[in-house]
Amino acid sequence: MSFLRDLRVAFYSLQRTQGLAITVIVTLALGIGANAAIFTLVRGVLLKPLVNRDENRLIYIRQSAPGNNDDNTTFSVPEIEDLRASVKTLSAFGDFSTTEFTMIGPGEPRVVQAGVVSGTFFDVMGLHPVLGRLIGPQDDGPKAAGVVVLTYRFWAATLGKDPSVLGKTVRLDSGLMGDRSATVIGVLEPSIPYPQDTELIANIVTSPHHLSATMVTGRVHRMTELFGRLAPGATLDQARAELRSVYGAMTKEHHEAYPPKSDFQISAKLLRDQITSGARTVLLVLLAASALVFIIACSNVANLILTRTVRREGELATRAALGASTGALRRMLLAESLLLCGAGAAVGIWSAQPLVAILARYASRFSVRALDLTVDSSLLWVGAALAAVAAVILAFVPRLPSADTSNGHSLSSGTARITGSTNRRQRIFAVTQIAASFVLLAGASTVITTLIALQTAQTGLDMRHVLTINVPPMAHGKTPQQVVDFYKEAIRRIDALPGVNKTAFGLAVPWRDVGGSGFGLQFSADGHTHTSGEDPRAQLRVVSPRFFAALGVPILSGRDFDDLDGQSKEPVAIVSETLAKRMFPNQDAVGRHVYWTDPVMQFAPGINAAPHRIIGVTADIDDEHVVPEPIVTIYGTFEKGPIFGGHLFIHASADPYSLVTPVTRIIRNMSADQPVEHAATLEDVRAEVLTPDRLNSLVFGVFAAVALAIALVGVAGVLAISVSARTREFGIRLALGSQPQLLLKGVIADGAVMAGAGLLAGAAFGFVLARLAGHYFPDMKMPGALPVVLSAFVLLAAAVVASWLPAARAARIDVIQALRSE
Repeated sequence: MSFLRDLRVAFYSLQRTQGLAITVIVTLALGIGANAAIFTLVRGVLLKPLVNRDENRLIYIRQSAPGNNDDNTTFSVPEIEDLRASVKTLSAFGDFSTTEFTMIGPGEPRVVQAGVVSGTFFDVMGLHPVLGRLIGPQDDGPKAAGVVVLTYRFWAATLGKDPSVLGKTVRLDSGLMGDRSATVIGVLEPSIPYPQDTELIANIVTSPHHLSATMVTGRVHRMTELFGRLAPGATLDQARAELRSVYGAMTKEHHEAYPPKSDFQISAKLLRDQITSGARTVLLVLLAASALVFIIACSNVANLILTRTVRREGELATRAALGASTGALRRMLLAESLLLCGAGAAVGIWSAQPLVAILARYASRFSVRALDLTVDSSLLWVGAALAAVAAVILAFVPRLPSADTSNGHSLSSGTARITGSTNRRQRIFAVTQIAASFVLLAGASTVITTLIALQTAQTGLDMRHVLTINVPPMAHGKTPQQVVDFYKEAIRRIDALPGVNKTAFGLAVPWRDVGGSGFGLQFSADGHTHTSGEDPRAQLRVVSPRFFAALGVPILSGRDFDDLDGQSKEPVAIVSETLAKRMFPNQDAVGRHVYWTDPVMQFAPGINAAPHRIIGVTADIDDEHVVPEPIVTIYGTFEKGPIFGGHLFIHASADPYSLVTPVTRIIRNMSADQPVEHAATLEDVRAEVLTPDRLNSLVFGVFAAVALAIALVGVAGVLAISVSARTREFGIRLALGSQPQLLLKGVIADGAVMAGAGLLAGAAFGFVLARLAGHYFPDMKMPGALPVVLSAFVLLAAAVVASWLPAARAARIDVIQALRSE
């Protein structure tokens, strides 16, 4: 009951200082709300269990080739069969081949992200249907009927949860690979659509390529993700050891498929860890940033509490003299702190709910788990825990008087004096705020400068005037030549539209479709002698005539493709400038030959392994990296090469987006089932690709701005209190002839010293933190000198500005009033 009485007294006491109470509540709300929201996000993405049955026994198996700069080569069918036959610590394997289908069925024709699986997949993954059934062993084999399962998200977002979709027939077109009909047999329960944002999952028979001999027997034809379920009693470490043993024997037996320089490896981890690996680093960094904001908020509030304690020194000394024990006084302060922190937590939790939704959209760029994030009770107990921690800290910050000694508190004077101990504490808190702010500001500056570098990078492409539209190849009832003729006719009709300069076909949209593929395909050139350890690789791009002109890229030597190249029996190619320099140094590449040597080429229909005569050399088009790098590329004409993807590039003289409607009309008039999707200028494609970087800049920038604002308020507050306590000293100095400008400079210098101490402390802490984090997160890098220097300059300048108001007040002190203050 005594503590309830303390709470009631504290409530009435705080009512007399409403301005202070509101400031404390808002400051704590920022710190508690940000931390509660971030923790909810971290829990939902990294810690919350999956819906998969026995998820702790579900593993993801990865094959990689670091020597080829390929961290996930996926698996081939023979490799999966070898593992399935020999590994006993896994009770079952599930395979998933990522692909794209053009789906003709309910609604508009559309390109869907799909997976092709065998009948064991869903059982291994431990998933269930919400409608109909899932693919099972009865759906395996070349004579099985084609069936598909819709993911819950696709069913809900695209088909409006229409239950009548069950049993309907759809046509799945794989382009030049062929097409198949399939029946919708079920809808998958809400789950993580790993390995990608899958929209539907089909059995193997729906993909003609998966039934081909090259797919079934080709050991180097790797395009399948592999999952496994631990056998009863087996551990993940045991499974890893057995996988490595079996894999080692397999690579020795088929050594031709595993070149030593490629350094093929196998690894395994829990599926949950694999799903969250892309988001783990950014979320933990975000959690650390929110913790720094909480530290800054608590330091700022501690300064305010110390200030209030100084102003109440007479009251506290009187209570102590009347017999109040230190424990009773501490309980009174704890009651006030609990009220303030509880109110701050309530406001913080209220503001955190919409913040969670915003952060979930941000985190979905790194992990699909964030898409289904919901606010639960964790937000409440995290907020309550943070409030309790803050309340205890704030209650034990001030020093209290006792009945025996005033400890600097006077019963005879109503004037507040700041003791040396109190002043030191306030300065320590202010320096702590500046140090934490500097760490956040340096991190945010690093992210922002990276974004600026990406956005201002010169790509060599005419991004503003080039419109790209996805027009995937449709094989239904068409020969390969008819598919080529379809694109030729579409290009001819689009070229006739007003405002169109040039139209061309390309295999992929820069940055969006091919970003990060990196490792390339093995090739060679006539007259080139490979040195020891050399492994020349190039990117394959299939384009139509005028592709380079449409993108605004010059032909440096030779010529572009033309219509006669498609009729010639001799295959021709255009190569990038970097390839020409590396393979034909100090020579003219035009007229020489390049040819593919990669063994995977035998599985790619339409690719000619014969020597290709080089007819032109073009400037590098780095369509993988936003900041261009030297790129080795071989371009083939689309009349002789395979047609995948399928994109039209339209160079416009006016607004490119004004062409979307007439172009769509032209394509649909030629083929009513033809999807026409994702129209965007190259400038907007780059902006889309850079969205995660912009979100990083925004989120960390907001954290840094909030931290900086709180810290500057803390510096200004400490200096204001110092000026108030030194009023008589300043009055005497002015009376003795000191210039007001000297007082002004002195107070500003005091603020600059605190800022400098904070910068040094922040730099040391940030360096240690970065080195420590580097051991756990290899992708993390130390910030460059420019962001650190800029952050230090901004923080120091802001601290000087924050010091100006209390400094100006010191310079305007009335001498007479100051001398009378005692």
